[in-house]
Amino acid sequence: MKEELLAKIEALQKEAVQVLSSFQSIKELQDYKIHVLGKKGLLTEVLKGLGGLSPEERPLVGQRANEVKQTIESQLILLQKSLEGKEKEAKFRSQKIDATLPGLQFGKGFRHPLSLVQKEIEQIFLNLGFSIHEGPDCESDYYNFGALNFPPDHPAREMQDTFYIKSEIRNPKSELLLRTHTSPVQIRVMEKQKPPLYIIAPGAVYRHDHDVTHSPMFHQVEGLMVDTNITFGDLKGVLTLFCRTIFGADRKVRFRPSFFPFVEPGAEVDISCALCNGKGCRVCGGDGWLEILGAGMVHPAVLEEVKIDPKKYSGFAFGMGVERIAMLKYGIDDIRLFYESDLRFLEQF
Repeated sequence: MKEELLAKIEALQKEAVQVLSSFQSIKELQDYKIHVLGKKGLLTEVLKGLGGLSPEERPLVGQRANEVKQTIESQLILLQKSLEGKEKEAKFRSQKIDATLPGLQFGKGFRHPLSLVQKEIEQIFLNLGFSIHEGPDCESDYYNFGALNFPPDHPAREMQDTFYIKSEIRNPKSELLLRTHTSPVQIRVMEKQKPPLYIIAPGAVYRHDHDVTHSPMFHQVEGLMVDTNITFGDLKGVLTLFCRTIFGADRKVRFRPSFFPFVEPGAEVDISCALCNGKGCRVCGGDGWLEILGAGMVHPAVLEEVKIDPKKYSGFAFGMGVERIAMLKYGIDDIRLFYESDLRFLEQF
């Protein structure tokens, strides 16, 4: 019985040496491993005969069976590594690169129309000698209203639906809100720097308003010029040049009286409608003009608040909505298109 089991074990090893060298794929190896060394494999079947041996014979046959098992497993591992290398090489050779094929096409990025228009506005004023200043989006009531000549009960506050940030401290300098315009930047600059001042303040502003022409968050560019002998004529010259630069040299510009607490006198600035040449159409409401920005001479009370002598210095300020300028420039009739991230719309710019 002992000799018979040993003979079967030796025959398995001899067979393995002959068969393994003929395998050409990893699958063949795996199938053979299961066939010989698996739970129902040939070697397992041979070892079932150990129960018929004497206690002295079992260790000898078991030891020889383990040696043969380890030898076959070692050969399987070596041959598998060899076959894996051959398969990788064959796969690599089959995947030749055709340099004549076109490359992958990646989507092209575009600047957002609001970014384009803001950059254009900034560049016009940089060319005129203005500098760019920025400030915080979250402002105090003082900088947003108080320092700009808005008394606590002034009706002009009702013109802007403000997002207030709840505060237990009823102090204008510490009560927080989301700025409704970038005019606070002008106050901050005038507090730290003395005239001459030629600045613009671009940035996001926030108001509780939302429809086809208004957004709760939009962008403004406000400007300030303070120096000796600044007149309303300087204001008209600068803003007329701006309007004709960004909308075309043939545009007519007009100034209408208006009210803003921080300027006196104040004005609304209109340009002639490009679609009807001032004759009147649906876009301009029939009067041939389109409103684009507000402006005026800086109120003496604002200059006094920041310790600038209004008897020595004068200045003008202006403010425009970037979305408004972009809508007029590109003929867009719904402000919400700027924020919907629709590539069909954005790729046009």
